Amino acid sequence: MKQEYVAVWDWPTRVFHWTLVILIISAWVSFEYAEALGDPLLKWHRWNGYAILVLIVWRLLWGVFGSSTSRFGNFIPSIAGAMAHARDTLFGKAQPYLGHNPLGALMVIGLLCIVAIQAVLGLFTVEHNDLTAGPLYRLVGSGTVKDISRWHRWSFTGLILPLILLHIGANLIYQLFKREPLITAMITGRKPRRDYSDASVGITSHLALKAVLLLIAASMMVFGAIWALGGRLI
Repeated sequence: MKQEYVAVWDWPTRVFHWTLVILIISAWVSFEYAEALGDPLLKWHRWNGYAILVLIVWRLLWGVFGSSTSRFGNFIPSIAGAMAHARDTLFGKAQPYLGHNPLGALMVIGLLCIVAIQAVLGLFTVEHNDLTAGPLYRLVGSGTVKDISRWHRWSFTGLILPLILLHIGANLIYQLFKREPLITAMITGRKPRRDYSDASVGITSHLALKAVLLLIAASMMVFGAIWALGGRLI
């Protein structure tokens, strides 16, 4: 019998996910190898940070106006719900979810918050070569700038990278051992039809127009805020 599939992730959500992956890798490369790349002023790194901010704001807007499985209101769990799902998973009794399960939702929200904070902090940093700085570094005192810059440099390897590895590891376990195609679904946008505890199918409508308008709005919000605070992009 031919396997039937249902929609789960719309294309804007998938574009966001994989673009963020690329930008995070690019942010690390553009900082660690700036001299070798002939970019001592970190222009690539700074524009990379702006792109991450726009992308995250776009995802926040999509979490309100996007498809059903992408809306935060449909998957943000309670702590009790996440603990109950963790218990059920431990004993092999967890029900499948079409969208994010409660533990996955906490991970996604946590990563979004931490990456967003990292990008915002970048606006206030002065880098180790003292040749470049974020556009808003003048808004805080020199001591605060040093603290922010130190955190901005440390938090990728000390916090973001471990969470990313945990996220990848959890998805691989679900994909390979629990036979839940989480990674495949984020590529194809589909999952096998079955009885899911949260929904039977993801609802999508007018994606292209909404996605483009919200991306324009996100860009205006990010760059408008920097400009309003007196910052210079380069």
